Formats: sequence, C-alpha cells, structure tokens
Amino acid sequence: MIEVQSLTKDFGPIRAVDHVTFTVEKGEVLGFLGPNGAGKSTTMKMITGFLAPSAGTAKVCGHDVERDPIAAKKRVGYLPEGAPLYVDMTPAAFLGFVAGIRGYKGEGRKKRIDRAVQLAQLETVYNQPIDTLSKGFKRRVGLAQALLHDPEVLVLDEPTDGLDPNQKHDVREIIREMAPEKTIVISTHILEEVEAICTRAIIIAAGKVVADATPKALEARARAHQAVTLKMRAVPVAAQQMLVTLPGVESVETVPGGIRVLPKPGEMIYSTVEGFVRDKAWPVDDIQFARGHLEDVFREITRGGAAREAARARPHAPVMAEGGRA
Repeated sequence: MIEVQSLTKDFGPIRAVDHVTFTVEKGEVLGFLGPNGAGKSTTMKMITGFLAPSAGTAKVCGHDVERDPIAAKKRVGYLPEGAPLYVDMTPAAFLGFVAGIRGYKGEGRKKRIDRAVQLAQLETVYNQPIDTLSKGFKRRVGLAQALLHDPEVLVLDEPTDGLDPNQKHDVREIIREMAPEKTIVISTHILEEVEAICTRAIIIAAGKVVADATPKALEARARAHQAVTLKMRAVPVAAQQMLVTLPGVESVETVPGGIRVLPKPGEMIYSTVEGFVRDKAWPVDDIQFARGHLEDVFREITRGGAAREAARARPHAPVMAEGGRA
C-alpha cells in the first residue's frame, strides 16, 4: 500500500531525510518515531506529495506520488503537522470546501461530511468559526478532512496533539476500528500511543531508519527487559554476589528500595530468582517483574551508535544541480 525506496530530501547543505526505505501493508498501523528534527514530518510530506524528494521514490497503492500525483492523493488522507486550516471558515464550510475539491456532490457529499463530523465529534462546534476553536478542536477538524473521503491510506502527523485524555482515547478507538481495512502511518511522541495501537514501529534519527520492528520486539531490546527487582528494606550481606551466580543472570545492581537482577539476553529469570529468595528466606517486601519500556529503547536507539553515525553523515548532502536532482 505504501512503498518508499531510498527517499531523500536535502535543504541546501542539510540532508533532512537520508535514503529511507520501507513498505507498509494493508491492515498495518505503523508508528513513525524519532526525536525532533529527525525527518519524520519531512518523510510524511514526501509520501503524501506535499514535498518533492531530492532522490528516491514514494508510491501509494502502486501510484508514484511524483509521476501520478492525482491518483496517489485520491487514496490518501493526510493530517499534516499543526493541522493548517482556513481559520475564517467554520468546520461546516471547510469540510464542504474539501468535499467539493474531492469531487463529491449532492447527497453523497452530505453523507461524507456527516460521517467525518461524527467520527471527529465536531457536532458542538460545527458552525463556529475555526479561529475561535481550541487547539484540540482544530486538530479534530483536520482529522475530519483526512477521513472525509474514506481513504485507503491514512498519514497522520501527531493526530492526538492538543487533545484531552478522553479525546485521545476516542481518536485511538477510531484508528483501531479503521485499521483492518486501511494502511495507517502515525507520527507521534507519545510512546504509550504506539504500544496501544501500532502493530509496527519505525524509529528514525538524523534522517535515517535506525530501527524497524513490532513494539513488543522493540521493548525486548530494553536493558531492563525481563529484569527482576527485589524490594527490601535491608539487603542481606553478599546478596548481589550470590544472585549474580544464578543461571541466566547477567548482573545485579542497587536501586532505590532494593536491588535489581538483570538477565542475560533472551533469558527468563523470574522463577529462578523467586525460588532462590524463598529458599534463603530473605525479608523481601515485593518482587517486581519488568517487561521493558519502549521509552528506554527509544532513548537508547536515538542516542546510541547508529544514531550518532547517522548524525555524522547527515550534513554531507550533495550540491544540487540547478533545476534538477542531486
């Protein structure tokens, strides 16, 4: 549904996106992650035809975004960064304008608008000037225009930005309901959102893809994945030295209120540690098991060796020939 091949974008001497390649299939919800300035929004703009790439290609449902832009854009619903809107219009006028551009007329036009308004829950502000709306409602107007033509592909740049917790929940439910029949790409800084609704995550740093896996697979890369924390007020003498000798244990470290036992890669140590503690009759208040946190993995990946290597290569964009590509 989406095919991105060596997609590259240069802004003068700065390479914002550097040979990014990936595909997204029908039914996938892809979380597109990265720190500020990593190239997420620029990549999404090229996929939707908003920006022309310096090199590489982007296809939507088999249509090249540059060579066949109308066919590609018919199949895409796009919520851009910041949800740019005509603020002197009302949601009713704006959605009517968008429906007209999409070619809808008569009863079909009304049905499309009514459905988008219902999905985005805009009924209470439907005839209110957009300029007077809260940030959250403006975001929802932008989401409504992206959903209006029931597109096969949705590209959503920070879809829940500015929404309150209830509104965020509602938008996530909308995405879950649509996911089986669509291809959805979401850029977000809210990692719990990725865990909640995404079937896959790509992490980009300094314009390069540095990770591509399911959220669970990424969580498993966390240093504390499968770690066991023993909460105790008094740590027994030589506890760390004894625990580190257990099968599957990589290391033991002191943490506030106790000690944490870290496993070797791929090892499950909870039963081993719990049995050892029980046999020793140690005064343990609680035993906690960690599955790993996506936030820790994100921080490690975007600040780690792959990200540093990408950052070092980033400024060396080729000089553009006038009127052409690099």
